Amino acid sequence: MEQKIIKELENIEKEYDVKIILASESGSRAWGFPSSDSDYDVRFIYVNKKDWYLSIAKKRDVIELPINSVLDINGWDLRKSLQLMRKSNSPLLEWMTSPIQYCVWRRAFDRLYKLSKIAFMPETSCHHYLSMVKANISKFQVDERVKLKVYMYAVRTILCCKWIVNNLTQPPMHIADLLDEVTGNTPFKDKMSDLIEKKRVHSEKYTVERSEIIENYINGKIVQLQQHIPKNPQKPSLDIFDDAFRYILTE
Repeated sequence: MEQKIIKELENIEKEYDVKIILASESGSRAWGFPSSDSDYDVRFIYVNKKDWYLSIAKKRDVIELPINSVLDINGWDLRKSLQLMRKSNSPLLEWMTSPIQYCVWRRAFDRLYKLSKIAFMPETSCHHYLSMVKANISKFQVDERVKLKVYMYAVRTILCCKWIVNNLTQPPMHIADLLDEVTGNTPFKDKMSDLIEKKRVHSEKYTVERSEIIENYINGKIVQLQQHIPKNPQKPSLDIFDDAFRYILTE
């Protein structure tokens, strides 16, 4: 499958006349809890030829391939990516830190990666992850059983927020790294290990009985973390993003 993905990315470069800076996995495979039938969520950042940017015409700045049952591939243009990075866009920052990379233009990526460290805003990111937690818990407040993937998404995002409050940095993608930060709660960690293993061998539609251990942890952390959300520093200067943009174009 990796070779198929790489071939698709090569085809994109030829068909759209672009160069891919980074292509990485963005979904449950990168998060460390894929299901038996999980698709591949490939996200990429690309740059057009210099002349593409020298126009007043509004142009499409995303590339999206038709989604099928196995592959979901889409990407953002460099200028769009830099604009979103300066806003500390969490999905984009996750692409940058994914443990699964399919394609990397090293010189350009290294410049963007360093910039992403400067662009990270803890308050903005905390609000992003907390909103995702709340969206997911709303899906399991009525039924006796819940989709396992919904539990996993809710736990991961609350752990991301916890990481930010404790470390003031972009949280790691992999669930194991986030769980390493959890101390003094063996029942919760044991339950999570059990759920991760179940998710590996079952489909995306698999449901489990609601867990008091999981839900108490999530609900308790929401209350606690909302009281300790760190403030954003001053937004970094636009000049350093422009410098990165020009550097990559000249490369």
